[in-house]
Amino acid sequence: MSKVVVLSTGGTIASRQNGRGASLASDAVSALLDRLPFDVPVPVEGRDVLCVGSYLLTPADMALIAREIRAALAEPGVLGVAVTHGTDTMEESAFLADLVHDDPRPVVFTGAQRPADAADTDGPRNLADAITVAADERARDRGALITFDGAVFAARGTRKTQTLAAAAFSTPDAGPVGQVREGAVLFTAAPARGPRVELTGLDARVDIVALYPGVDTAALDAVVAAGATGVVLEATGAGNGNPRIRDAVARLTADGVVVALSTRVHAGPVAALYGNGGGVDLVEAGAVPTGMLRPSQARILLTALLAAHRDPVRVAEELTRHAENPFGARNPLSLGRKY
Repeated sequence: MSKVVVLSTGGTIASRQNGRGASLASDAVSALLDRLPFDVPVPVEGRDVLCVGSYLLTPADMALIAREIRAALAEPGVLGVAVTHGTDTMEESAFLADLVHDDPRPVVFTGAQRPADAADTDGPRNLADAITVAADERARDRGALITFDGAVFAARGTRKTQTLAAAAFSTPDAGPVGQVREGAVLFTAAPARGPRVELTGLDARVDIVALYPGVDTAALDAVVAAGATGVVLEATGAGNGNPRIRDAVARLTADGVVVALSTRVHAGPVAALYGNGGGVDLVEAGAVPTGMLRPSQARILLTALLAAHRDPVRVAEELTRHAENPFGARNPLSLGRKY
């Protein structure tokens, strides 16, 4: 019998207020499925994987979710998998699931912005929509998706862009790939997907270091001293730092630390435009640009690559492959790297 498997991991969709007015994840998957607002098109089997707010998840937890997705897809009759997840770090878990996904069937992440005990909770409809997408034949070969507030997004490049509003997610550089309304799914674009990555325990340490006016190397040196074998720079503009950061990047990459270059800017690619510690100098010092990926997803990618390959030269090469512009043009920073 054909079915969709729903994996529950917690988040606001499963949360209720405690006596102090704080929302905590508590509902099991059976409770989530009992609240669906309309009949979904296929039988559903629910499974509890975790029950926490996604701000508490570790990379190892995200690897567990990816393994549970793979296990569900290995069973006969499964059309697709829906995953309920907190919105805070859904962009990381969904992107990891997409990176390691080697099956044509869809994996669809969703959640809620309002808790289960709110009168206007958005979780039940989001979950019904996610199940609908996961069961739809047209969702095949699109990798991992995020379905939220009636929109369907590719995992890659999608991030949370509203803290409280119901339309929590967007893909600033590409927009949604489809819509779902009242049990009907319409796809308007095919997601660009990168090379597959081996699924591991994600045991490599990778930190994000923010760059800002007057930044020195204290944070960058500290995370490496703490054991980071990879660092994502959240640079300014199109990917800029300063001469002190440039010198630190050269020193660290010479020591085998992989440094990825992203940006704090909402949209657009990283681009080598400036010297004097800007993007041109950072790339020459060994930083690897991440194209359209912002720091949250660049970190997941770098963590997965380091865990899978260990060798920093191989990791830098693979990182460059993944950072190609999703619109088809090669990332302008893919040349001239130190590695």
